[in-house]
Amino acid sequence: MVLRERQEFKTILLIALCYAFWWALLFGPTPLPFWLTILLLIPVITFHSSLQHECIHGHPFVDRRLNDLIVYLPIGLFMPYPRFKDVHLTHHQRARITDPTDDPESWYVTKQKWAEFNRLQKLAWKINNILVGRMLIGPALGISTLVYSDIQKILNGERHLLIDWIKHISLCSLLLIFVGSFANISTLGYFVAAYFGMSLLMIRTFLEHQAHHDRRARSVLIDDKGPLRFLFLNNNLHAVHHAFPSVAWYRLPSLFRLHNPRFMEMNKGYFYKSYTDVIRAHAFTPKEPVTFPLDPA
Repeated sequence: MVLRERQEFKTILLIALCYAFWWALLFGPTPLPFWLTILLLIPVITFHSSLQHECIHGHPFVDRRLNDLIVYLPIGLFMPYPRFKDVHLTHHQRARITDPTDDPESWYVTKQKWAEFNRLQKLAWKINNILVGRMLIGPALGISTLVYSDIQKILNGERHLLIDWIKHISLCSLLLIFVGSFANISTLGYFVAAYFGMSLLMIRTFLEHQAHHDRRARSVLIDDKGPLRFLFLNNNLHAVHHAFPSVAWYRLPSLFRLHNPRFMEMNKGYFYKSYTDVIRAHAFTPKEPVTFPLDPA
């Protein structure tokens, strides 16, 4: 178990603490009130997703299989870790980030697809295009879109995706049975916490990318100093992460400070001072149109 660098012990510590809090909330000897357990579980589940993101990028160990193993447990229920890894690495490898025909993490749709939507679908995507709407229906919309896409791929011969989903559903079933039998909350309560854990993550993903002719200007910088910065493991500095995708979470702020003028020039001022500013600006106001604005169709 060789660490990528000495300071990776910080990531290991956070992973251990995440699982410890998760276990204590669910199976601790002194149960908290039902509502408080769910409320505290939500950020723990969000944080686990942030840790999965770190492991996808090769932290904390040199052995990538070990990195995958330590965060494989689907405590967030909805996203199979192998699919998260494949989709996210594809996102980083694409030159046309945000292009819905090329970037699997894009929240835009093509103009052709928009024209094919019925009224209910158009309404859903419009609601999803404001921050409050993204938090409410974004998890359901995102996962249903992935499932539909994966079903098409499986029918076209990509059977390894079927194996990924079978493993994921099996692990989730065992987890929910265990929760239902021994945890301090019900299975339904855990499901709600998992959904809103993903919902909380939507604050980060809502505007971390924008459509722009200059691909260097497609990733945001949010100089947040609050708890969301820690919860997202400094991915508020998303332009820095995309410039240095293999750099660990704890090095991103120093890189931003060191090269601040350069990053600000590169991303053409796609910048917010804090997540408070993001919420204030986009809670009920779309950032951009639903359709991909660079789509010539």
